[in-house]
Amino acid sequence: MKSGLKSGVKNKENFTVMKAEKGAGFGLKTKVPFKKGDFVIEYIGIKRKNKDIEYHTGKYLFEIDDKITIDGSPRYNLARYINHSCSPNCEVEINEDNRIMIEAIKNIKAGEELTYDYGKEYFDEFIKPIGCKCAKCIKKLKK
Repeated sequence: MKSGLKSGVKNKENFTVMKAEKGAGFGLKTKVPFKKGDFVIEYIGIKRKNKDIEYHTGKYLFEIDDKITIDGSPRYNLARYINHSCSPNCEVEINEDNRIMIEAIKNIKAGEELTYDYGKEYFDEFIKPIGCKCAKCIKKLKK
């Protein structure tokens, strides 16, 4: 991630929560374009100790390290609506302050859905059993 990027929600008016296609729940679209390398949004929530959430079944848990996890379930966390994709337009960086920053890894046009790769552990536990619903995987199924 480019150094000097500001954190937080970059004007929540710049995003729209929408019903995602293909049974993926909700998604997050941008109303403004982003260039590759731009800060997009921060994944925010309640800091929890990993030992306190060991048996938590929520899907919005984002592990920072072996001690701390962010519970992103509050609805004020717009980044919680970003869906997984096997061909994402964003990626996640955890900065030196243990904040979860989402950055564009390619140019993103206004109106596009924001996506990032959730990683192997989450994919295997939550996505693989029901089948990936990202555009790339749906396209493969149709062939």
